[in-house]
Amino acid sequence: MKVDILQSLNSGQKEAVSYVDGPSVILAGAGSGKTRVLIYKVAYLITCKKVDPSSILMITFTNKAAGEMKKRINNNQKTNLGYVGTFHSFGALLLRKEAEYIGLEKDYVIYDDDDQVSLMKSILKDKGIKKYTPYFVLNRISMAKNMLIKPDKYLKVFSDYSARDLVDIYALYEKTLATHHAVDFDDLIMKTVLLLTKNPSILNKYNNRFTHILVDEFQDTNYAQYALTKLLGKKYGNVTVVGDFSQSIYSWRGAEIGNLQKFTDDFSPCRVFYLEQNYRSSQKILDFAYKVIQKNESHPILKLYTKNIVGEDIPIYEAYDEEGEASYIVSEIEKSKEKIAYKSMAVLYRTNAQSRIIEEAFLQYGIPYVLIGGVRFYERREVKDVLSYLRLLINPSNDLARDRIIKLGKKRWELFRIQYPALQKKAQNLTTSELIDQIFEETGYLTLYSLDNEEDYSRLENIKELKSVASRYPHVLDFLQQVALVESEYSEGEKKRKHKDGVRLMTLHQAKGLEFPMVFIVGVEEGILPHVRAIDDPFQLEEERRLFYVGITRAKDKLYISFARRRFLYGRRGEGLKSRFLEDNESGIW
Repeated sequence: MKVDILQSLNSGQKEAVSYVDGPSVILAGAGSGKTRVLIYKVAYLITCKKVDPSSILMITFTNKAAGEMKKRINNNQKTNLGYVGTFHSFGALLLRKEAEYIGLEKDYVIYDDDDQVSLMKSILKDKGIKKYTPYFVLNRISMAKNMLIKPDKYLKVFSDYSARDLVDIYALYEKTLATHHAVDFDDLIMKTVLLLTKNPSILNKYNNRFTHILVDEFQDTNYAQYALTKLLGKKYGNVTVVGDFSQSIYSWRGAEIGNLQKFTDDFSPCRVFYLEQNYRSSQKILDFAYKVIQKNESHPILKLYTKNIVGEDIPIYEAYDEEGEASYIVSEIEKSKEKIAYKSMAVLYRTNAQSRIIEEAFLQYGIPYVLIGGVRFYERREVKDVLSYLRLLINPSNDLARDRIIKLGKKRWELFRIQYPALQKKAQNLTTSELIDQIFEETGYLTLYSLDNEEDYSRLENIKELKSVASRYPHVLDFLQQVALVESEYSEGEKKRKHKDGVRLMTLHQAKGLEFPMVFIVGVEEGILPHVRAIDDPFQLEEERRLFYVGITRAKDKLYISFARRRFLYGRRGEGLKSRFLEDNESGIW
């Protein structure tokens, strides 16, 4: 049976699977079969090493991944492991069982995002604080919890302009949660770490229960998740972590790329295995990916190879503008649609706002598409907010627009209502873009969003992109008519999508873990990829390069890269400059 388990693996996979007595790091490149290795390692432990399945703990990063692992393990071994799930679900399980040891009720409530925002709005209102949004404050509290920092230690770590205000808000937030017998999402890990740290007998209980631990996507762990892994695995040391430095793209939500290296220091001596044989992409795609990622200097880099075909050249297309770029994508899709299904194609972009021009081109040419992890441009919350202001100015009887604005807040509605006559009069003389700016000034709408919050920043980019469209239609009636036409095309496109899967549209972040025979990466320009916020930060610049690398390695057979010489984005026309990530390629075809 031992031979049967290992014989279908390559040499690197065999070594990684069969090493089970001690800590190990598996550096698994994109498309190198890491999920297969994890499944086979479980099979090896159970079948060849006679490890009790109930003593195996497997941690994944998404519930979807956990479900897939459970299914494959059960199909292969006809058994269930001790636990398979995310860090958060595992923490929730422990807290339910051991709640009394940490001062929690066993029937504690987990606050979701909406609950947290509602609570924070109440706290800020009661304290009379208007200069911070609930989203900004909750983001800072989340950062603290991911670093295992409680309110009494907050000022020792954070010293920015908001720290002295936020420490009191954080303390009150925690007190209110406790009063309601509630925890938030971050508490599921933070309080679990606290539980195990403060109660050696409880820690020993779970150390003995889970003697073999496997953690996937370890490059995405934050400080708290690393601490939990260390607590659970330190006694026996039979911990396997799987990751890839070059696919670490989540620092903005607390992921620490250094955790992979830190693990080898904390669990010394530790074996490191390299999975560099790729089973997904052509060699030309892998070579292109390596040419990009090798410029990063702060972390080890795997050089992937494949026994697949060499593959096709990678065109790097220079468009005149964003419309030309969209037309190019449409043209290439039309050439390939007889051989490649729409659902096997993907268009990847750095920011959500970039989807707008692609969506409109696809609607115009009747190409079905599906937005992954996102909402169609004109249906995004912030876009609908701005459109509601404009529609109510033009038509005072538009009840839907009025109701939407009222829901943004009574004070904001009163400001708009008071200024309504003046704004309506200005609407006759101002351009659409100027009118939008005037609405923002009079209502304070933009104060809903914080530049320090990644999601808020994305919403602000969408608002700027809406202004890009508005600038093409100086009269507000013409602009609203154009939006209505696109919305109508959305509805027609939706009918088609019910019968046929479409081209996948998504951000580069959302593409991680996926693969497609045909991939387009658009907008590979300075200020977009790399993002403007990363250009002057060496650490963030390397993460942007890793993000591009992740996008490249999603492609199996065909990869297209494009950028534009001129681009109308975020409300202004700018000259496009080819991304530095392409600077070593001058031929236009790689």
